[in-house]
Amino acid sequence: MEKTLSGNKPLPTFTTLSSVAVMVGIVVGIGIFRLPPIVAANSANEFQFISFWVAGGFISLMGALCYAELASSKPDAGGEYHFLTQGFGAPVGFLFSWGRMTVIQTGSIALIAFILGDYASLILDLGPNSSAIYAVITIIVLTGLNLLGTHHSSRMQNLFTGLIVLMLILLALSGLFSAPAESLPDLSNSDDGLFTGGAAGSAMIFVLLTYGGWNEAVYLSGELQDVKRNMTKVLLFGIVIITGLYVLVNVAYLHVMGLEALQNSQTVGADLTDRIFGTEGSLIVAFIVIATALSTANATIITGARTNYALGRDFKLLRFLGKWSENNNTPSNALIVQGIIALILVGLGVWSQEAVSTMVDYTAPVFWFFILLTTITLFIFRARSGKDSLPFRVPLYPVTPILFLLACSYMLYSSLAFTGMGALVGIAVLAVGVPVFLVARKRTP
Repeated sequence: MEKTLSGNKPLPTFTTLSSVAVMVGIVVGIGIFRLPPIVAANSANEFQFISFWVAGGFISLMGALCYAELASSKPDAGGEYHFLTQGFGAPVGFLFSWGRMTVIQTGSIALIAFILGDYASLILDLGPNSSAIYAVITIIVLTGLNLLGTHHSSRMQNLFTGLIVLMLILLALSGLFSAPAESLPDLSNSDDGLFTGGAAGSAMIFVLLTYGGWNEAVYLSGELQDVKRNMTKVLLFGIVIITGLYVLVNVAYLHVMGLEALQNSQTVGADLTDRIFGTEGSLIVAFIVIATALSTANATIITGARTNYALGRDFKLLRFLGKWSENNNTPSNALIVQGIIALILVGLGVWSQEAVSTMVDYTAPVFWFFILLTTITLFIFRARSGKDSLPFRVPLYPVTPILFLLACSYMLYSSLAFTGMGALVGIAVLAVGVPVFLVARKRTP
């Protein structure tokens, strides 16, 4: 299914800096303000707590190295869809894009928009459905911004990401230079089971959830300038920046609050700013979370539409998704469809309070399953290419990809074990893509 159904193709407009901005903007999201207490609750001491965040960066780095070889040797706006289609065939590639379009990416956009609405409502409440109203406005405005063109959306993403990185650094430094938490008892010798493999596994689920999204950079490979040389830089620089920010912020949490207070915190960002700045802290963190959510939502919209475009480009049934606007250098129809689905999910969120949490649950197993399959394509392409030269080769091959595959397998198992019914819903939605693919294949020459 490699035949291109659209005459227009993406132009190389993304620089290394703007691509790193998209990657960092997706990853450094609301998780850093919500998940550290859960990680702390599964940590026996402060050293172990920080070690989990460093380990998360290391695992993500292994994955980034694998993806760097894939994206630099096979650049395409379809990203993982392109790798899976080339490696396993059209059915797997189609199912991946179907799940991404109907659940993973659009669900993430709706979830982020809802959380932005929650914090925006602290500043200006718009009534009973205030969060949903803000979510709708966010999706419409950011989708509209992307429809204006990649140049405008990438410039806005640079601004969003730069602002967030600056605010997180200032917040962390403010915490590190403030009064430290009172001395707490040493928990390293406690026998409460925190050193068990189950506790470490639980901690890493939430750590890697916070790191999630680094793989999105490969969707810009079709538009990245000098992709064979710069794709590796984007992934590696992005992971280093993200890991540095996460470690810095979490060290600040420990310095200001201490491990015990961190373990018991429900709103860690607000608690940190309250201790640093006083009662105005909740307002400060609200602005920070809003800016973070805007950055993450915009970056997610940018990369999500690229998969939809690739799907329409390769399948006649979905041909309308494969239209690339030459004037604005953007997948206009793919953006519109993505925005509509995200708005529908917002409506479901208003109708059922469980909708958003269910979306979070059922995306995890599907996400890790396809990350695992994408990494396997690295071995397939190596076997096919033989001794052909590659722009970038994974260091310590095959050890590095094997270690990452083991990490993916564990995360897939953990997400299935912890999500329960939500995982079955995700699998059911993904399965709907099977009959759609069969119809699409018949109509595509």
